[in-house]
Amino acid sequence: MSIYIFYISLAFYLFSTLFYLLYLVVYRKGVERVGYYSLFAGFSIHLISTLFRYIQAGYTPITNIYESLSFFALAIAGFFLYLKRFYKIEILGCIILPVLSIMLIWASTFPAEIRPLPPVLKSYWLPIHTIFSFVGNAIFFISFFVSILYLVVERGIKKKRVLPFSGRFPSLETLDLINYRCMSYGFPFITVGIITGSIWAGFAWGSYWNWDPKETWSLITWIVYAILLHNRLTIGWRGRKTAYMMIIGFLSILITFLGVNLFIGGLHSYV
Repeated sequence: MSIYIFYISLAFYLFSTLFYLLYLVVYRKGVERVGYYSLFAGFSIHLISTLFRYIQAGYTPITNIYESLSFFALAIAGFFLYLKRFYKIEILGCIILPVLSIMLIWASTFPAEIRPLPPVLKSYWLPIHTIFSFVGNAIFFISFFVSILYLVVERGIKKKRVLPFSGRFPSLETLDLINYRCMSYGFPFITVGIITGSIWAGFAWGSYWNWDPKETWSLITWIVYAILLHNRLTIGWRGRKTAYMMIIGFLSILITFLGVNLFIGGLHSYV
């Protein structure tokens, strides 16, 4: 049942993507509004699909590649909708929605049947660790594209070039403020994710830290964002430095999230 609801949500995401891309061409508020409401509908149906899968499976559905990509996309859509309440970031939707749709199409290529959990995953730490980790990663996913947009806009200003759609870009100050908000929200989430994962490892494997590839890359990611947040608060890092560090941090997340699972392996390879 949940998979059919998932496909309905994917249809709304694709519809939203179409209208956000159309907004680039026609630049009409009504077109963007259709894209926004389609996104909201897709997110709501996607959330229902996830809840149905939880009921069907009897556990938090973030245990394999299909479920992980699906929940990751759900968290990204939710945080984008949250940011949209405070900032005029329509142009960001034109970037994020196509990537989100591709992610969900990719998720649909993996097996989606519900399977019994491996014994190590049968723990009340599963929802705590995975939800905090994935929401934190989703927030930094948004900041990754905000950072790229910041660097593109800044380069255009410095070279005094008029970029395509430049009139629709947020100001550099707004992009930097969004990055700071992402930093402020995302860092506590990934911190709690690492701490709860360590506690879970202690119960499951008898050691709180095993230097497993995923644990190692999670720590590297945490250090990158910790340095960024520290320097932001103490010596006032802003703008380009923040953008570059946000990009480096998210590349580390990609290695942690996909590289370890698909190519490296380790104690977390069951995911």
